[in-house]
Amino acid sequence: MRATRILTGVAGTALMGVGAFLLSDTGDVTGVLLWLGGAVALHDALIAPLVLLAGLLLVRGGWRGPVRGALVVAGGVTAVALPVLLRPGPTANSSVLPLDYPRNWLLVLAAVAVATVLFTAARRLVRGRRRPPSP
Repeated sequence: MRATRILTGVAGTALMGVGAFLLSDTGDVTGVLLWLGGAVALHDALIAPLVLLAGLLLVRGGWRGPVRGALVVAGGVTAVALPVLLRPGPTANSSVLPLDYPRNWLLVLAAVAVATVLFTAARRLVRGRRRPPSP
Protein backbone atom coordinates (compact mmCIF):
# COMPACT_ATOMS: atom_id res chain seq x y z
CA MET A 1 0.00 0.00 0.00
CA ARG A 2 2.86 2.36 0.79
CA ALA A 3 4.39 1.91 -2.68
CA THR A 4 1.02 2.67 -4.29
CA ARG A 5 0.74 5.90 -2.33
CA ILE A 6 4.26 6.95 -3.25
CA LEU A 7 3.69 6.17 -6.94
CA THR A 8 0.38 8.03 -6.89
CA GLY A 9 2.07 11.02 -5.25
CA VAL A 10 4.89 11.03 -7.80
CA ALA A 11 2.43 10.76 -10.70
CA GLY A 12 0.29 13.57 -9.28
CA THR A 13 3.31 15.80 -8.77
CA ALA A 14 4.49 15.11 -12.32
CA LEU A 15 1.05 15.95 -13.72
CA MET A 16 0.96 19.19 -11.71
CA GLY A 17 4.33 20.06 -13.23
CA VAL A 18 2.97 19.43 -16.73
CA GLY A 19 -0.06 21.56 -15.91
CA ALA A 20 2.11 24.41 -14.58
CA PHE A 21 4.28 24.24 -17.70
CA LEU A 22 1.26 24.34 -19.99
CA LEU A 23 -0.21 27.22 -17.98
CA SER A 24 3.00 29.22 -18.28
CA ASP A 25 3.14 28.44 -22.01
CA THR A 26 -0.30 29.99 -22.69
CA GLY A 27 -0.51 33.70 -23.33
CA ASP A 28 -3.59 34.32 -21.16
CA VAL A 29 -2.53 33.18 -17.69
CA THR A 30 -4.90 35.63 -16.00
CA GLY A 31 -7.90 34.32 -17.92
CA VAL A 32 -7.05 30.71 -17.10
CA LEU A 33 -6.54 31.48 -13.41
CA LEU A 34 -9.82 33.42 -13.35
CA TRP A 35 -11.64 30.46 -14.94
CA LEU A 36 -10.07 28.02 -12.46
CA GLY A 37 -11.00 30.28 -9.53
CA GLY A 38 -14.55 30.50 -10.85
CA ALA A 39 -14.73 26.70 -11.07
CA VAL A 40 -13.59 26.35 -7.45
CA ALA A 41 -16.06 29.00 -6.31
CA LEU A 42 -18.87 27.35 -8.29
CA HIS A 43 -18.10 24.01 -6.68
CA ASP A 44 -17.76 25.29 -3.11
CA ALA A 45 -20.62 27.78 -3.16
CA LEU A 46 -23.20 25.92 -5.27
CA ILE A 47 -22.48 22.32 -6.24
CA ALA A 48 -21.25 20.90 -2.91
CA PRO A 49 -24.06 22.39 -0.77
CA LEU A 50 -26.73 21.28 -3.27
CA VAL A 51 -25.32 17.74 -3.38
CA LEU A 52 -25.28 17.49 0.41
CA LEU A 53 -28.77 18.94 0.71
CA ALA A 54 -30.18 16.60 -1.95
CA GLY A 55 -28.57 13.61 -0.28
CA LEU A 56 -29.95 14.62 3.08
CA LEU A 57 -33.50 15.50 2.05
CA LEU A 58 -34.30 13.37 -0.98
CA VAL A 59 -32.58 10.04 -0.49
CA ARG A 60 -32.96 7.45 2.24
CA GLY A 61 -31.35 4.11 2.97
CA GLY A 62 -28.40 2.67 1.08
CA TRP A 63 -28.86 5.03 -1.87
CA ARG A 64 -27.65 8.20 -0.12
CA GLY A 65 -23.90 7.71 -0.72
CA PRO A 66 -24.13 6.61 -4.35
CA VAL A 67 -26.58 9.40 -5.20
CA ARG A 68 -24.31 11.97 -3.60
CA GLY A 69 -21.38 10.57 -5.57
CA ALA A 70 -23.39 10.71 -8.79
CA LEU A 71 -24.40 14.29 -8.07
CA VAL A 72 -20.77 15.28 -7.45
CA VAL A 73 -19.76 13.72 -10.77
CA ALA A 74 -22.71 15.34 -12.57
CA GLY A 75 -21.86 18.71 -11.04
CA GLY A 76 -18.22 18.41 -12.05
CA VAL A 77 -19.12 17.38 -15.59
CA THR A 78 -21.53 20.29 -15.79
CA ALA A 79 -18.94 22.77 -14.52
CA VAL A 80 -16.44 21.58 -17.13
CA ALA A 81 -19.08 21.60 -19.89
CA LEU A 82 -20.46 25.07 -19.09
CA PRO A 83 -18.22 26.97 -21.53
CA VAL A 84 -19.42 24.94 -24.51
CA LEU A 85 -23.00 24.70 -23.23
CA LEU A 86 -23.26 28.48 -22.86
CA ARG A 87 -21.45 29.33 -26.10
CA PRO A 88 -23.11 31.73 -28.48
CA GLY A 89 -25.00 30.43 -31.50
CA PRO A 90 -23.47 29.12 -34.72
CA THR A 91 -20.05 30.42 -35.70
CA ALA A 92 -18.68 31.26 -39.12
CA ASN A 93 -16.14 28.44 -38.83
CA SER A 94 -17.93 25.09 -38.52
CA SER A 95 -14.84 23.36 -37.11
CA VAL A 96 -14.97 25.44 -33.92
CA LEU A 97 -16.97 23.26 -31.48
CA PRO A 98 -18.43 21.02 -34.19
CA LEU A 99 -20.26 18.55 -31.92
CA ASP A 100 -23.71 18.57 -30.33
CA TYR A 101 -22.45 19.36 -26.84
CA PRO A 102 -25.81 19.65 -25.04
CA ARG A 103 -26.81 16.20 -26.29
CA ASN A 104 -23.44 14.71 -25.34
CA TRP A 105 -23.63 16.33 -21.90
CA LEU A 106 -27.05 14.76 -21.35
CA LEU A 107 -25.68 11.39 -22.49
CA VAL A 108 -22.87 11.63 -19.95
CA LEU A 109 -25.36 12.50 -17.20
CA ALA A 110 -27.52 9.53 -18.23
CA ALA A 111 -24.45 7.27 -18.13
CA VAL A 112 -23.64 8.51 -14.62
CA ALA A 113 -27.22 7.78 -13.52
CA VAL A 114 -27.17 4.28 -15.02
CA ALA A 115 -23.77 3.53 -13.48
CA THR A 116 -25.07 4.68 -10.09
CA VAL A 117 -28.11 2.43 -10.29
CA LEU A 118 -26.02 -0.56 -11.40
CA PHE A 119 -23.41 0.05 -8.71
CA THR A 120 -26.01 0.32 -5.96
CA ALA A 121 -27.90 -2.76 -7.16
CA ALA A 122 -24.68 -4.78 -7.33
CA ARG A 123 -23.67 -3.61 -3.87
CA ARG A 124 -27.04 -4.63 -2.42
CA LEU A 125 -26.80 -7.99 -4.15
CA VAL A 126 -23.34 -8.64 -2.73
CA ARG A 127 -24.39 -7.54 0.76
CA GLY A 128 -27.46 -9.77 0.57
CA ARG A 129 -25.28 -12.77 -0.21
CA ARG A 130 -22.92 -12.09 2.70
CA ARG A 131 -25.67 -12.19 5.31
CA PRO A 132 -26.20 -15.56 6.89
CA PRO A 133 -29.71 -16.98 6.68
CA SER A 134 -31.86 -16.05 9.65
CA PRO A 135 -32.74 -18.96 11.99
